[in-house]
Amino acid sequence: MEKTKEEGEMEESNNYGHQHPLLLILNQDQLIHNQSGVTDCSRCGEKGSTPCLCCAEHCGFYLHKVCAEAPLELNHPFHLNHPLLLMQNAPYSSGGYICNFCGKGGNNFVYHCSCGLIFHINCALFTFKIAENNLKELEHVALQHPLISTENGDEELEDVRECFGCWEPLAKYTHFSPACGFNLHEKCAKLPVKLNHVCHRKHPLALQFNSERLSCKICGETNRKAIGFVYACSPCKFVVHIECASQSPLQVIKSTNHEHPFTLFFRQVPFTCDACGIEGNHVGHRCGTCNIIIHKNCISLPRIIKSKWHDHRLLHTYFHHIEDFGVLNCMICHDEVNTEHGSYYCSKCNAIFHVHCVTEDERSYSIVSQENEDEMPYGSSFIVLESNDAGEATKIKHFKHIHNLMLSPFVERNVNGCDGCLLPISGPFYSCSFCDFFLHKACAELPKMKDVWHHLCQKPLALISDRVFRCRECLNVCNAFAYECCGCKAKKCLQCVLALTPGPRICLKHEHPLFYYRYYNGKCNACGYTTKAAFRCKVCNFVLHLGCFSLPITVHHKCDEHILSLIDHDDNSYSERHYCDICEESRDSNSWFYHCAKCDTFAHVDCVLGKYPFVKLQIIRNVGYHPHPLTIVKKMYYYPNCDKCRKPCEDLALECLKSDCKYIVHWNCVEPRSLQRWWDWPM
Repeated sequence: MEKTKEEGEMEESNNYGHQHPLLLILNQDQLIHNQSGVTDCSRCGEKGSTPCLCCAEHCGFYLHKVCAEAPLELNHPFHLNHPLLLMQNAPYSSGGYICNFCGKGGNNFVYHCSCGLIFHINCALFTFKIAENNLKELEHVALQHPLISTENGDEELEDVRECFGCWEPLAKYTHFSPACGFNLHEKCAKLPVKLNHVCHRKHPLALQFNSERLSCKICGETNRKAIGFVYACSPCKFVVHIECASQSPLQVIKSTNHEHPFTLFFRQVPFTCDACGIEGNHVGHRCGTCNIIIHKNCISLPRIIKSKWHDHRLLHTYFHHIEDFGVLNCMICHDEVNTEHGSYYCSKCNAIFHVHCVTEDERSYSIVSQENEDEMPYGSSFIVLESNDAGEATKIKHFKHIHNLMLSPFVERNVNGCDGCLLPISGPFYSCSFCDFFLHKACAELPKMKDVWHHLCQKPLALISDRVFRCRECLNVCNAFAYECCGCKAKKCLQCVLALTPGPRICLKHEHPLFYYRYYNGKCNACGYTTKAAFRCKVCNFVLHLGCFSLPITVHHKCDEHILSLIDHDDNSYSERHYCDICEESRDSNSWFYHCAKCDTFAHVDCVLGKYPFVKLQIIRNVGYHPHPLTIVKKMYYYPNCDKCRKPCEDLALECLKSDCKYIVHWNCVEPRSLQRWWDWPM
């Protein structure tokens, strides 16, 4: 029976790569009648709508008519340098892609350019219609008006969606209902194709895709999510954002950190921003009263911030008197801060920071709203019970121990270790008269809560102990004093928290201060291995890993009755001395080692410290693999066989507390998988 026009027209000549004949469907009723269910378009992947083409054999093939008629090559007015080519798949191994207009992913047909620009079919054709001012499909789309926050805060911009054109918040201006498939401001659908702008009088600016991802000459930013629209001069590589281009040169902008307003200012030559010290392009914002010029974004720099890089609040200022600072190095990057331009500083300890260093990551600081707002100090770890005439606490109650602790002077032959850091006692310390508990005075004075710059959560870290974990920085297993994030519960060992405190660090094996660099490729002077992050001397080529920087200066070991000291070199060329007295293997005389001067004992660092230098002996209860409580032990002289692997327990082990139960296992044999390094996992 012959199909009528109402039922559909047979497309005999072009089946668009499909093996069956196709029907042209003109209305939704016909689509439902001819298909068992509405399917997705085989090219754009969107839900079916008419007019469309569907398979006459009802195999599920379906095409929007506009997708079927999409040109194989599209010369887009917003991208005149190259044509966009229609492709069945993105030219990547995965076949997936991110559309440069809407920022959403896809794996269907695409328009692709040799320069890397890539679009959904719908996005390419939709923006083409914007360029031709031919958006008939939006004529019947409802407009939604912007949400404006009132003084009472009744309305807020809760809609987090952004306009695909300018990438400003969608709810900021009148916009088309997102139900149409595109997030678009009404004004961005009606932008002029050409624009004469005061900041670039040489040539007119054309509405284009920012295919080269150039930064805006007014605000200096580049959109990271998608390309969007910009006004650009291709020959001059000059780009301004839609929002920035609409700003009037006479517009007066109030600043959050300066008493006078700013106005747009254009220069023939680049300038150095007086707020942050970084070079700006030709467009700045000027204070006519103070004659300072700054970036657009620096107008909104917070006056006061609380940064994870520093214990005190930081204030922004435009100029410094050089005599106010003993050291002018930034506490983060360690490069010199130019006091003729803006920076953040601490009024209490004269620490100074580059603006871009301290504000680079929004998660690392918070804004202090009121200048007279009191700082909230973190509580002390102990209560002072008694003190001497000098005001020094001699008797304390520490929150990590059940008994009171007494201040004791350092004794040369003290063989005890600190229960906080596990290092040998050196200097004044607190001790318990009821049990063998010792704390360095410095460890007892550690704050209960602490901000740590190398942890990305906004929450502070709390002092903890007796929890077994693997430190994310040094990868050591630890159960001594450590800090745990109050938000995500990530833990950092005490050695890493102290070592990575911002500012110059002192190493007893080097005469100059060392600075920590998050990204530095060099050779560690202690172990000889290549670094990715390191402590480095700015005066000479001296470099240390984080782990080598944190090595104990003195340590106990069963190989010698005396305390061993860390040595950085061996001047004696006699080869018989270049052996380790623990493993009896050779050692590199240029690498650091432990030495007893009285007994002339030499030992590798790893042989002395072992695999678990920061695990202290403690009781572990309620383990799933043994009915009795276990205690962590380090066998030094007697090595019973492990109940699991039957090999001698020569290092860290877990031993049953019941005297009549001889159960003992290697720590390695029962170590939780969460504490294992990934390269130790069984394959």
